[in-house]
Amino acid sequence: MTIKVAIIGAGPAGFYTADALTERDADVAIDLIEYLPTPYGLIRAGVAPDHQTTKKVQKTYAKTAQKPQLRYYGNVKIGRDVRLDELREIYDAVVLAIGAPRDNPARMPGADKQGVYGSAAFVGWYNGHPDFRDLNPDLNTQAVAVIGVGNVAIDVARVLVKTPEEMATSDLQDYAAEAVGKSPITDVYLFGRRGPVDAKFTNVELREMGKLEQCVPIVDAAQLPDAVTGDYEDRDLRVRAKNLETLKEFAGRDPKEKPKRVHFAFHASPVEILGGDRVEGLRLERTRVEDGRAVGTGEYFEIPCGLVVPAIGYRSEPIEGAPFDEKRGIVPNEAGRVADGLYAVGWIKRGPTGTIATNKPDGKLAAEQILADCKPGKPGRAAFEALLREKGVRPVSFSEWLRIEAAEEAGATPPAPRKKFTRVENMLDALDGDKATQEAG
Repeated sequence: MTIKVAIIGAGPAGFYTADALTERDADVAIDLIEYLPTPYGLIRAGVAPDHQTTKKVQKTYAKTAQKPQLRYYGNVKIGRDVRLDELREIYDAVVLAIGAPRDNPARMPGADKQGVYGSAAFVGWYNGHPDFRDLNPDLNTQAVAVIGVGNVAIDVARVLVKTPEEMATSDLQDYAAEAVGKSPITDVYLFGRRGPVDAKFTNVELREMGKLEQCVPIVDAAQLPDAVTGDYEDRDLRVRAKNLETLKEFAGRDPKEKPKRVHFAFHASPVEILGGDRVEGLRLERTRVEDGRAVGTGEYFEIPCGLVVPAIGYRSEPIEGAPFDEKRGIVPNEAGRVADGLYAVGWIKRGPTGTIATNKPDGKLAAEQILADCKPGKPGRAAFEALLREKGVRPVSFSEWLRIEAAEEAGATPPAPRKKFTRVENMLDALDGDKATQEAG
């Protein structure tokens, strides 16, 4: 008999789990359930719009989605359209693969001021995610403070300082391109609480900052150690050493070399966002590192800025019917097992760490567990489709998603690869024969 599996979330973790299940010599039927009509999760809405090579992994996911064992159901939200307990009643196994779509809150005075946007929201805005389409951040400022020294922080900085010509081959949304183009931004600051060796950039992303047309990277040579010291694994040591070498190259650049600057500032812990109703500046405390932790020195400084983007990590959201660890922002699990017939993979399992490929072992492990744990017998897909009809839910199939994708590609102005639909109603209108024009920006 066939084992019926529902996977909630069509991002990398969900697709890797589905692929691992189909690769085994087992009789499985997999239903991939996604709350947006569009699949691919952070590949579509989190990867920087100018990093199209990274997005190519979605071609692999598309092949998985079209395997005979799998059916895609977009535009179905768990909790809104269908309850988790309903799915558990009709599937032999349910896999939570919803990722970590929300920002960790910036816990400091002033974090509620206008002009403070978490990186998940800000990146979602310029990437055209429907949840953040109407964020409308005010970019009318010369200086921006980004809190964090990882790849997301560097993506935000790069998008804000690149020229329109540099972004021409990206899928940056028109409204975001217009807002950035009109902005008077000249300086973006990236602040890290610890030292440069502790920064989480990949070296490819860091080196890219030294090759921008109108922007120069600025580093204070006094903040750079002579070498990387500490007990690191070989690969980690190499990455840190390469980053330090790159930062040393940046330290020799002239701030007046180009009209815009990205400042890499370390040993600086934000303590307060300044201003009235709106952001006017950021107050920071200088730090030193003791036993791997940033410790305040009691010395403070301020920078004027009109926009603050905390890039301090993502967190998952609770799902009714599943346990949730509020402190860690994950579903508690034992190596991915949450409860009988309920599993977790990806960021909802282990927190927002690693790269896209880091989710692949989670999928393989979940597939092994499902085939070892679960006995077939529940109705699965037929009961799920009947439930959707009963509730009046309009799911989007993978073939329909391909029509949406084709319309996005057709609507783009070359050399841009696509012009995304950023509202669910526009996607459904395009499928159902109504006005199929995309919103202008």
